[in-house]
Amino acid sequence: MNTIDDDYEFRRFAPSGTPVTSETRGWLQADAQGFHDKRFTEASLARVAEGLVTDGQTLTGAYARSRPEASLPAEYPVATFASYPKSLNVGGGRMLPAHLISAVTVRPTHRRRGLLRRMMTENLAIAHAEGFAIAALTASEATIYRRFGFGPAVWTRSIEVATDARFRLLTATRGSCEQVDASALTEIGPRVFARFHAAQTGSVDRYLGIWHHVSGTVDSDGQEDRGVRAALHYDEQGSIDGYVSYKVTGNPRTVKLLDFVAGDDHAALGLWQYLASIDLTETVTWHQGRLDEPLAWALENPRLLSVKAEEDWLWLRILDPIGALEARPYGSTGKVVLRVVDALGHAAGVFRLAVTDAGATVTRDDAASPDLELDAWVLGSLYLGGADPGTLAAAGQLIEHSPGAVRTLRTLLAPDQPVYGITPF
Repeated sequence: MNTIDDDYEFRRFAPSGTPVTSETRGWLQADAQGFHDKRFTEASLARVAEGLVTDGQTLTGAYARSRPEASLPAEYPVATFASYPKSLNVGGGRMLPAHLISAVTVRPTHRRRGLLRRMMTENLAIAHAEGFAIAALTASEATIYRRFGFGPAVWTRSIEVATDARFRLLTATRGSCEQVDASALTEIGPRVFARFHAAQTGSVDRYLGIWHHVSGTVDSDGQEDRGVRAALHYDEQGSIDGYVSYKVTGNPRTVKLLDFVAGDDHAALGLWQYLASIDLTETVTWHQGRLDEPLAWALENPRLLSVKAEEDWLWLRILDPIGALEARPYGSTGKVVLRVVDALGHAAGVFRLAVTDAGATVTRDDAASPDLELDAWVLGSLYLGGADPGTLAAAGQLIEHSPGAVRTLRTLLAPDQPVYGITPF
């Protein structure tokens, strides 16, 4: 009976820039096919490949050792996987290096053969060995990643806002907005996002390709997307503190947001006022809205904002409980003993978490009696404070051995602000 190694070759490699090698070209085309995107042109291949190099991405592909006549070229992997390092804001402006996982695809003709499991388990083992305390991903499907220890930790809402004549804010906005050529966001956008990232618990730093998309400089065919529009928000001193990127589509015309980044609440309300002032449009849609969207409270008629969907956004996987739990801030003091169950072994063990005014100390003590027992994916969901321990206990996913331990954990992990993030990867 053949093993997975008999049927497939697994290659882990750094992408090439210009010129693009056949290995990188094949991987990118396979990734685009897996996400139902258009085939890359030579121009777009070069641009995307250069971005992968800039971000320090590592690519993995599974290549079939044999292929039928006339099937896709041999340099196209039947499964793709990418990873790279970025920072995660874990609260209080503290940045934790995170191992990001992206571009996970398996060709439909090669599913259920263990390809994803092989690539994921090997990649997580490498990340753990390299010293990462946490891994992260955004998931196209919600049923895949718990078995690898990932838990949903940040959520967003798809919202629709009526911006017709009924749109009125309860208070006057501060600062001003001006339209700009969207291409200006390639230089301005990262500066504004850096301010947001430094202030927002749950934010993940961005990779280069996002700026191509939100600025309209490069579409999926490697050409300029001339339909993208942009506006900046300026504070009362004239400094740029927010921006919005969007396209106008449909009939009646709808403003579809591509990116909405505000350095503070005044910038956010100012940008909403701008969006409501765009002539010949009636609606704004935004698929990465906050759970605690302040606009609903700022509107004279809050029913103008409707929630169309709510979904998990960022999934976290704790690789090192000591490093992760000591990295984040805490709003109160206390102690609790956690037993973490981890089928892959990276986070397994019994850990004493003690928080004092000086910070958190975590020690491993497998002989200790745990106050709480939980799976690694549950720890990932709880880590930033976006999921409530009481809710997970009620769902049977957090086992309390010591009365009051759930309440203690809730108090310890309470976030400094609602968790939120807007970086797709």
